[in-house]
Amino acid sequence: MTRVVALVGPTGSGKTALSLELATRWNAEIVNADSRQIYRRLDIGSAKPTAAQRALVPHHVLDVAEPDDSFDCARYRQLALDAIADITRRGKRVLLVGGTGLYIKVLLRGVFAGPARDPLLRARLEQQEAAAPGSLHRQLAAVDPTSAARLHPHDRVRLVRALEVWELTGAPLSAWHAAHAFAEAPFETLLLGVSLPRAELYARITTRCAAMVRGGLIEEVQALYAAGFDPQLPALRSLGYREIGECVRGRCDLPAALARMTQATRRFAKRQLTWFRGDQQVVWCAPETEVLHAAIAPFWC
Repeated sequence: MTRVVALVGPTGSGKTALSLELATRWNAEIVNADSRQIYRRLDIGSAKPTAAQRALVPHHVLDVAEPDDSFDCARYRQLALDAIADITRRGKRVLLVGGTGLYIKVLLRGVFAGPARDPLLRARLEQQEAAAPGSLHRQLAAVDPTSAARLHPHDRVRLVRALEVWELTGAPLSAWHAAHAFAEAPFETLLLGVSLPRAELYARITTRCAAMVRGGLIEEVQALYAAGFDPQLPALRSLGYREIGECVRGRCDLPAALARMTQATRRFAKRQLTWFRGDQQVVWCAPETEVLHAAIAPFWC
């Protein structure tokens, strides 16, 4: 069975730099598990590996969709499975890297397919949320409190899907997930979590957000709008793109946008930690290459 090492953890914890060192030492290639890095044009705000970094180590499942493409967990899983098959066929090891817990879960443990999409139902739910922001989360809390508790009120894509499953099947998404149990295991997996003190993580996030703005995030958002992409697209309502987008559209000044971006990123990192700490298979390590090498050695040797 293919052995996969997954390097997980919150945004800003240094996974990219660590993954390059690990992949180089272990003759591995990297499979992306970040839900925003799948999109072309979203480079700075998603902290996507640079061209120079990608030249050092091959990366997979990056830049596979446009910001207005429909993209879900099932599509991600298939692309990642194909990439892993290709990597192993060439005699290389697989290093899965990212902070999107759901992507990692469905790749390593299977996915609940659920009913097919209903465009009319989705359009109605989207219109409902546009007319009354927050209404989808409140509606979901009434019919599926378990799913509502794990979804952010602004996560419109997953809120719509959860309500779609409820309306089409009469059963809550959480019940379908419980029945599926995510029990598939296509790989033998070592999950390594990057752990560092909360204060240090938050300081890194503050520095990182400011660096993104200095590095051209405003211009990146402007280019996306100029290319005709709707600011309300899920990809453009994600961290950084939402807050800087408000500035670009004249709804706030840059200091306010940066402050909101930093705070939202800290909150997101906290949710990521909650997700990964709920997985008993994650082995937490300090963000030091030698510590991680020592954890990997018994698994890959």
